[in-house]
Amino acid sequence: MKRWRSTLLAVGAVVVLGGIGAVAWRQLSEHAGNALTAIGGPFSLTDGQGHTVTDRDLRGRYMLVYFGYTFCPDVCPTTLAAMAGALEKLGKTADRIAPVFITVDPSRDTPKVMHDYVAAFSPRIIGLTGTPEQITQVTREYRVYVASHRSREGGNYTVDHSSILYLMGPDGRFIAPLRTDTTADQMAGELVKLVSGASS
Repeated sequence: MKRWRSTLLAVGAVVVLGGIGAVAWRQLSEHAGNALTAIGGPFSLTDGQGHTVTDRDLRGRYMLVYFGYTFCPDVCPTTLAAMAGALEKLGKTADRIAPVFITVDPSRDTPKVMHDYVAAFSPRIIGLTGTPEQITQVTREYRVYVASHRSREGGNYTVDHSSILYLMGPDGRFIAPLRTDTTADQMAGELVKLVSGASS
């Protein structure tokens, strides 16, 4: 497990620095069926209406999970836009998927901020936040790389984070990672294959 945690952190670092390398991504995908099935776990977070949402509340549907934050300047809005577009293209199949956006910046991303942010992309996307302790727990469970960088002047800061979409099965188990540097059409096509394959 330590070896695969290191692999995911390395992949996360590559994402932050400018895109997933083909070799690193291939290694991650090839091992999705064994060691990496340990990805994921129970969580209890808060949605945009202030209601508690747990992983069990979403059982029975596939979860498409993405970690980011609302102040993210580029990869987060791009990924959420592609996710929203993919869900539209999936038609009725999208009803079987719960798209989830979990913040890695709980200090600024309050329930209202998360609600307004995800609503700008799609009413389907569930924005979740929580206490710093809750967010630390869920990022550890999903092996998410997170590192805050504060500016020398003022209190502004950015958050480096790995950029990977996690597809979880109706039973809560990890199925596969999805690339975030894809179009809505490509993401929809990948989801159809994974959801259909997992169902057969």
